[in-house]
Amino acid sequence: MTDEYFMKKALAQAEDAFSAGEFPVGCVIADTKNILATGFRHGTTGQHPNEIDHAEIVALRALYEKKTDVNNDQLTLYCTMEPCLMCFGAVLISGIRRIVYAYEDAMGGGTQCGLSNLPPLYSGKDVSIVPHVLRRQSLVLFKAFFSQPENDYWKNSLLAEYTLAQKI
Repeated sequence: MTDEYFMKKALAQAEDAFSAGEFPVGCVIADTKNILATGFRHGTTGQHPNEIDHAEIVALRALYEKKTDVNNDQLTLYCTMEPCLMCFGAVLISGIRRIVYAYEDAMGGGTQCGLSNLPPLYSGKDVSIVPHVLRRQSLVLFKAFFSQPENDYWKNSLLAEYTLAQKI
């Protein structure tokens, strides 16, 4: 299986989020052959959006609920948007050592922070980050989301402006 294969599965999760009116972020956690957990963003609709139910957190919860005997350091997390700082920290603590993402988060991406400057729980982790796998397909979803007037989540934000300015 390739990174593109698993990212397509994460994009399917993002499409499910988009169809539900949510911010279109999808996530897949996989070993080299199998998808072990999936998730998509929740909590971005309504008057009181939350900043907890990110796709990565939902997928990590699903992985833990399975209680499978796997080495997390052999897993890859695939996400349609670069993990934010909260999710990046959770992935590091989980032991997953490879992150593949499609679209960069110009406003809140956490993968650019220098691990050596972080506290011991996070620093010194050997993590591989692969950006921009199927970026265009993910960008299409984010542009569609930000183009819909009824979607208020991150409306008029740096991320929305950055995304809408991108050429497909």
